[in-house]
Amino acid sequence: MTQALTTPGLVTVFGGSGFLGRYAVRALAKDGWRIRVAMRRPHLAPELRVMGDVGQIELHQANVRYPDSIADALSGADAVVNLVGVLYQSGKQSFQALQAHAARDIARVAAGQGVGRMIQVSAIGADASSSSAYARTKAEGEAAVRAALPGAIILRPSVVFGEEDQFFNRFAAMAGLSPVLPLIGGGKTLMQPIYAGDVGAAITVALSWPEAAGRTFELGGPAVYSFKTLMEIMLREIGRRRLLAPVPFSVAEGLGALGDAAAFLGLPPPLTTDQVRLLRVDNVVAPGAATLADLQITPTALEAVLPSYLWKYRVGGQFAHPATAHGV
Repeated sequence: MTQALTTPGLVTVFGGSGFLGRYAVRALAKDGWRIRVAMRRPHLAPELRVMGDVGQIELHQANVRYPDSIADALSGADAVVNLVGVLYQSGKQSFQALQAHAARDIARVAAGQGVGRMIQVSAIGADASSSSAYARTKAEGEAAVRAALPGAIILRPSVVFGEEDQFFNRFAAMAGLSPVLPLIGGGKTLMQPIYAGDVGAAITVALSWPEAAGRTFELGGPAVYSFKTLMEIMLREIGRRRLLAPVPFSVAEGLGALGDAAAFLGLPPPLTTDQVRLLRVDNVVAPGAATLADLQITPTALEAVLPSYLWKYRVGGQFAHPATAHGV
């Protein structure tokens, strides 16, 4: 790999208080960056400050729906990382506002203020012609960022897993309440889960590697699994046997409509129609894409990480062996 830039400087991280943001902030701090974490409610994330040395991490109030707020957060920054995104829409937190317009505005303001480096974290499956609004707005965000900053780096992770993920945690919690888990579309959708720590590492490497400028990297783990296989792995880890019931996409969209209604009321939905549409398409690294290997990062195996946080869904807790709880 070409020699990295030697002076990290100040990086503004939008979305740094979220699940993936915590891994990114920790990795950037370890790499020597000074970090300004821009978020709507800084008082809710004081733990971010202790991820680096004293004074290395600053919490900054900002709202990506307002360009003036973005400009304030980018003042004096050498680089910017945009992690802002949502898995479902609720009120003003829409896909269009956060994944398309915010990405556009961050890039435009960064270009206007002379911020030299930008990483836009998107998603595998970003597609302007997708039936999913999530995927369409991810693609819109990518295009807008590149229009404003041609040298911006785009990272597209597959399903991201880690301690606070909204994938394995969601289904493990569901398994604790229900004897049946749904397999949307029969559970045949392929996924390539990537560890959040590897995404954090990719951000730091790409940000400091000059040859990454203007490129798109698709980030996936070391193995591809069907959705059904992932559910089986999760159930083995938490020591529970549950019926895995195939649900046709047409039926699942009806269930997703109930989730849409819950989201409209401000409640976290178990499933939305948009998420069902996403499951119609495999979520794996495309052939020929630049990957973690190009960043000289070895992906972490799913099975090496899941035990570190799914233990809390076992009947006997942390020290119960998964095999002893089968049938629960």
